[in-house]
Amino acid sequence: MDVSEWMSRDVISVTPNEHLSKAMEKMSHRNCRHLAVVDDNGELIGVLTERDLRAYNGYLDKTLVSAAMEEGVIAIDETTSATSAARILIDKKVGGLPVIRPNGKIVGIVTTTDLLRAFVDLEERDNAA
Repeated sequence: MDVSEWMSRDVISVTPNEHLSKAMEKMSHRNCRHLAVVDDNGELIGVLTERDLRAYNGYLDKTLVSAAMEEGVIAIDETTSATSAARILIDKKVGGLPVIRPNGKIVGIVTTTDLLRAFVDLEERDNAA
């Protein structure tokens, strides 16, 4: 079972030159905790999380995404197993992993919640059988 079955495909992104207030609006509107940070070509260059925003509380209108985003993000591809993704989330103590294609374009994100949903779904399938 690979992450393509469980990842969220409707990834919300921001650019490094947007203000954190705009990023917060996007997170609130879509009820998510992770935003992909992409360059002008749509390639992943970082991630911005709710935690990153909290560090700049009171300065969201004056601070650019580039100041708060996490660079050097661990990303996986669509064929990564759900088990491997879960292991990375646990080992790195992160809540989500961007899923990218070889060209660097983001195609999804798999979060702790996605993998918990997979676990519950598989458990329910086993119990129904």
